[in-house]
Parts: sequence; structure tokens; C-alpha cells
Amino acid sequence: MARETCGILSRTNFHRLLDALSAKGYRLVGPMVHDGAVVWDTIQRVSDLPIGWRDHQEPGRYRLEQTGSQEIFGVVHGPQSLKPFAFTPREPLVQIERSKDGFTTRSTLPSSEKVAIIGARACDLAGLGIQDQIFLQGEYQDPYYATRRGGLFIIAVNCTRALQTCFCASMDTGPCAKNGFDLALTEVDDQLLIEAGSEAGSDLLSALSLSPASQGLTRQAAALGDACAQSQVRRLDRTRLPQALYEAHEHPRWDDVAARCLACANCTMVCPTCFCHKVEETPDLTRQNSEHSRLWDSCFTQEHGYIHGKNIRPTIKDRYRMWVTHKLASWIDQFGTSGCVGCGRCITWCPVGIDLTEEVSALLKSSEQRSTSSRPQEAPGR
Repeated sequence: MARETCGILSRTNFHRLLDALSAKGYRLVGPMVHDGAVVWDTIQRVSDLPIGWRDHQEPGRYRLEQTGSQEIFGVVHGPQSLKPFAFTPREPLVQIERSKDGFTTRSTLPSSEKVAIIGARACDLAGLGIQDQIFLQGEYQDPYYATRRGGLFIIAVNCTRALQTCFCASMDTGPCAKNGFDLALTEVDDQLLIEAGSEAGSDLLSALSLSPASQGLTRQAAALGDACAQSQVRRLDRTRLPQALYEAHEHPRWDDVAARCLACANCTMVCPTCFCHKVEETPDLTRQNSEHSRLWDSCFTQEHGYIHGKNIRPTIKDRYRMWVTHKLASWIDQFGTSGCVGCGRCITWCPVGIDLTEEVSALLKSSEQRSTSSRPQEAPGR
């Protein structure tokens, strides 16, 4: 039987996709409204999804509203990316038990679980791709990450509206999914255009026996994606990165942003690509057993910069500069790609509304002015 690569499914029949995933043994995870925000949670039925809800995001501001529509994926995203599904906030690595003659250890690899994530956005797929590069490529793979990552079936949703904080179009990571998904959906009126992006996705699509998508619907979906990209009011100029940020190391703008930054680490916690972590030992009350665990950390904390009796980033200025320069400059040298995917979460969830695109624009503008002023001037004509 030929593999299906594209089809259409009406909103009223969307449950068929969920039923097919459940029949294959997947735990279904989708966006749900909890305590005024949309978060990932286990779902049982279509009605668990945020039908009719829309999010509004600005620097330091997030709110939801119920529109009364039947739109399933009107919410773009909440504070959570896909990162926690593979790189968990707390990961037990080793169990240590004291014995009469010393101690014994055993690894605590997570059990494999099939998880279908419904509603991933293009920027988050790009973020997960960067996480894959960090944890799965090279000589040393992370077995904890690999085990969790291997069980994921990802259903992306192409964005047809942009938030005030989105700038994925300028980062070439959205608003439509390009790769890294098993299935990708585009919600067009009361229909869902479904595209397969992997062998597993194609198999599931074939099992659903959907009607083929018309050329008109396909063009309409593409037009919605283009309009979404054009509507984004923020952008980040990548043309002079990474060098321009290195040249801005002593720029006074760092002092300006440091005076506003709280070093709360919100930006790094919601970022799809940040991977800083620490390890800690947690003994039980008997002191006979201990758990060696990995926890998310942030370069904004004082402890993170403490090395061999000295803090190498003692001020907020040092930490913010480190974060931005690594994310947008040295990350490129290290991994061959930017560490920013343009999701805008760091802007929304910053308590004081610091805008990454605004800060970088100010740094690059000043750097360009200095570069221009340093060029030799032509002699005036005689």
C-alpha cells in the first residue's frame, strides 16, 4: 500500500487522529488551560484542548481570552517548550547505596514511554533540534535524553497568527514547520490539512484513510503561513552575527539592561534551547542511600559562575552579557547555528519586559556606527 503524505480531516472528526494514536499505545499530550496559562498535559479527548481560546503576549504580559469560536489551535504557545519532554527539569542519574564494604551504584535510566505531543509549534521543533544536537550528536550521547526522545511522536501545528512577541520568521525557524515532525497540521476554517513528515507519520496517515487535500486548500494554508510571517512586528538582524556581538563586549548598553534585569532566570527556564544544568546529591534520612540527580540551572544565578573559589560572573551585567553573547554569537561558533529560535518567550515571561530584539538591535546599531566612523574618509574634492 502506498504511503500517504497529505490529507484533510474535518474538525468534527479530529478525534479519529487521537483514537488512532491511542490505539498504537501512545500517551496523548496536548495544550490545556490551567491557572490562566496554557501548559502541556495528558489529554483524553478533543474537548481537553483549548478550543476557542487565544493568547495575547507582550513584553512582561500574558493573558488568555475565550473567543467562543470552534478553533482548536488558536493558542500559539504557553511558557513551556518541548524541552522538558526529553531534557527533564530534574533527572535522577544514579542511586548510591552504602554497604558494609563501601558502596554500590546503579543507574536510573527512565523507562521508555510512547508519548504523542499534539500542537508543537515550528519554533519549538527548531529548539528540540538544537537540543538533539547537544545531547545526541558527537562521541558522547546522553542516554537519559535519548531514551525519552526516542519515544516521542510529534504532531506540529503550523502558525496562522503571530503574537506580538514572535520573531521566528527572521530566525528562519517558522511560522510553518519544515522538519522534525511526524505529522504537521494547518487549521483552515473547519478543516485540518495534515502532512506527514516521517515514516511513522505516513503510516498513521495511511491508516486514517483521509481524503486528499485539494490544491485550493493547500494554497490557502500556504497563504495563511505567509501572512503570519509578514505580520510579525519584531525581528532580529542576523546578518552581522556573531562578530558584531563580540565587538560590543564593552558597550554601555550592557549596564543599561543590567539595571533593569532581576536575574530571576525566567528567560532561561522558558527558553527552548538553554541546557545549563547542575548536579546534586540527595541522601535519605538514614544516610545509607543517596540520589545523584541532574537539575536545570541558569547562567543568571550567582552559583552557576562560581568556579574554584571565584565567581567569574559576579554581576548581573556579566550574566546577561554572557547569556546573549552565547545565545547569538558563540553558540554559532560552537554548534553552527544560533541558539535563539525566535519564539519570544523570554520577552513575554520577563517580569520587567526586557526585549531581546530591542537590546540586540541597540548593540548592533552602535557597533555599525563605530564601524562606519572608523573607516578612512575620502579627501574632499578640489
